[in-house]
Amino acid sequence: MSATSISVQSEYVPTPESERAAFDALERREADRTMGPRTHLRAERERLAGLRWQHFDVTPVGSTLGAEISGIDLREELPGPVFAELERALVDYKVVFLRDQHVDAARQVAFARRFGELELHPFIPPNGEFPELCRFEKSEKMGGYENLWHHDVTWRERPSKYGILHAVKVPATGGDTLFSDMHAAYDGLDDAWRARVDGMWMVHDYMRAFGRLVPPDRRDEMRAKFPAPTHPAAGRHEVTGRRYLFVNRAFTERVDGMTREESLPTIEHLARQAELPEYQCRFHWSDDAIAIWDNRAVQHYAASDYWPDVRIMERASVVGERPTV
Repeated sequence: MSATSISVQSEYVPTPESERAAFDALERREADRTMGPRTHLRAERERLAGLRWQHFDVTPVGSTLGAEISGIDLREELPGPVFAELERALVDYKVVFLRDQHVDAARQVAFARRFGELELHPFIPPNGEFPELCRFEKSEKMGGYENLWHHDVTWRERPSKYGILHAVKVPATGGDTLFSDMHAAYDGLDDAWRARVDGMWMVHDYMRAFGRLVPPDRRDEMRAKFPAPTHPAAGRHEVTGRRYLFVNRAFTERVDGMTREESLPTIEHLARQAELPEYQCRFHWSDDAIAIWDNRAVQHYAASDYWPDVRIMERASVVGERPTV
């Protein structure tokens, strides 16, 4: 058989029926995407633009989330009014960034404790001296794997309230972290989807991400410690009262009352809302930068584009309350 005959036999020749089917599939995938301005972002953009701060300077990063804060040195114990204003800024901007914070592990833990009780993560290796710090050490031998949109530890009965992440060492390029506003994601749903979500509960499970790390002889023990909780698909923020979308591919197992297979279209549609660039901001790390995020209000995504370079981060997480409606 000649090369010419192979080429002819393998060539794809579209038919009107196949073209119609492809167009219909594309139309279904794009049916939930809105072209043009995300007009519902206006009110929050204008509210944030009007904020003023007494104890530090703020440079907004994203449309409805993210701000770089300057004028604070976390090596020192922050006075009560300064810390209270910082936490108010965190709730307002959903994630804040502070550069050139030359803190050691002990100081990071002490600062994080001011926000509340700290978690001990059962699956991610800790800093050897401070178990409250999860250590993410990536290199040629261990590449990054956090490059999916997620809230942290939604498989806990009480998921994290805040995350405090310190850049110990970062590559010259790559390794950014992206954040997505889950208040904006909820508000951007159409009326029909919002009506569904408001009465929907989701089962979350650590087995989706960490199950492979649990030896078979410890599975019953770990399941007893961490039963799969049910959380609302849209929680209500305990400070602001705003609704936020609380569904992610990493830990959301299924819709309560449905099978995993039945749940997948709903999980996929809701999880996809985090991917809209209009809801996002992006932080380019530098050594000794710190990000603090409201784990209820945002999902995050660590870009895994720096292998085989070294990236070392340490995170403290503050125990939150059970999500409510």
